[in-house]
Amino acid sequence: MAAQFRSTEALIDALADASFDRPPALVSNAHVTGLGVARALNAHDVPVIALDRPSDDAGGGGDGGGGDDGTRRHDGLAPPSDAVDLAGAVTYPLDDLDGFREDVAAVVDAIGREAVAFGCMDEWALAYARADPDGVRLPFAGIDTLDDVLNKSELYATCEALGVPYPETYRLAETAEAATGSPEPDATLDEAAEALGFPLVVKPELKRDFEEAFGTNVLEVADREEFADAVAAASEAGVAVMAQKRVDIATGRDHSLASYVPPSGVEDALGVVGNAAVRYPQQFGTSCLVETADEPEIEARALAVLDDAGYHGISEAEFVYDDERGEFLLLDVNTRPWKWIGMPVAAGANLPMAAYAAVTDAEYESAGVEPTRWVYLRDYLALLAGDDAFWDQLSAGDWRRLVAGEFEREGDLTTGVYRPSDPAPAAKLFETEFVDRDYYCAC
Repeated sequence: MAAQFRSTEALIDALADASFDRPPALVSNAHVTGLGVARALNAHDVPVIALDRPSDDAGGGGDGGGGDDGTRRHDGLAPPSDAVDLAGAVTYPLDDLDGFREDVAAVVDAIGREAVAFGCMDEWALAYARADPDGVRLPFAGIDTLDDVLNKSELYATCEALGVPYPETYRLAETAEAATGSPEPDATLDEAAEALGFPLVVKPELKRDFEEAFGTNVLEVADREEFADAVAAASEAGVAVMAQKRVDIATGRDHSLASYVPPSGVEDALGVVGNAAVRYPQQFGTSCLVETADEPEIEARALAVLDDAGYHGISEAEFVYDDERGEFLLLDVNTRPWKWIGMPVAAGANLPMAAYAAVTDAEYESAGVEPTRWVYLRDYLALLAGDDAFWDQLSAGDWRRLVAGEFEREGDLTTGVYRPSDPAPAAKLFETEFVDRDYYCAC
């Protein structure tokens, strides 16, 4: 366990006294997703160093505001885990990419050998790729490929070429000057409104700049006036946007391909299809109950898109089921680990370990995939307590095994945070849940 979350300087000092018999993994951020990755790697004795920005880092610098003992406040759940060896602060890459590069390079220099980077949110994955710090091995494709996959214009153009269904979408002429993708605009604002009707969804070509401008990665607009205001604001912010049909999504039928594609290509991919059976909130929230699913068409379509892009690495290809069209539509591809990364790991497809092995001397081979369910109890219990229309999908036996801790040894259920064999993250969640402050990221 990382007993402390240290300042950058204190972390470097601690690393100078540590030794590693194999390349450690650098896991960022250090919350729910980072915890899942750390546990997956620790199961194969890979040392883990969690890097994040501290919770009291108002100015964004890695060392500002630290205590005299070199510790920093951090509300994320990964550092207290037994799966994390050391944890500490680095400069937040969206504030200062050069500072992030320098901090990570200094961390690697203190380690005394190369390390393997796992970015667990878009900004961290892209930062490792863009900064390319000395001594860091990247178990995923380079920045040009990442940009192509994450760019919605490029993604949907690929879907069009491959015949992969996706929501009806128009690239808007009004923000074309800000576009970075190669496809040309499809329509003006008025043409898109006439084709799609209202309400419709305004989505960015690239999420990060849109999120900074609007505080969200998607906007639903009810009429032409709201639509025009959103597009004008996007144009003012220099963000290319698209208009997309509001899909009548079938609740509980969202599916994703969780996969690791090695550099050798999709023929050697390791993957599991997961069904986000329950979200919190139910319609548009994050997954809180996910189960394995037998959907070979989803797997084939997702791998075709990844193959066309030349992407290798961990990814989640998200599909929603459109009741009106009666088919699954590709909505997004996340080129990194995500909140329920622990589900494929528990099912028998340890995607982080497969990625680690591809860039080191380690070996990993899946023994096969078994039916598995993953639950994030914090959100699942909140849904049970707050939504009278929601019926519990766990059995009495499931709850008994959860309370007793027997789920770690038997059954087909795993969890996002709560593990009696690794209790500190759940204890930290209780500690932070009932104080008057928010952690900056839900994942």
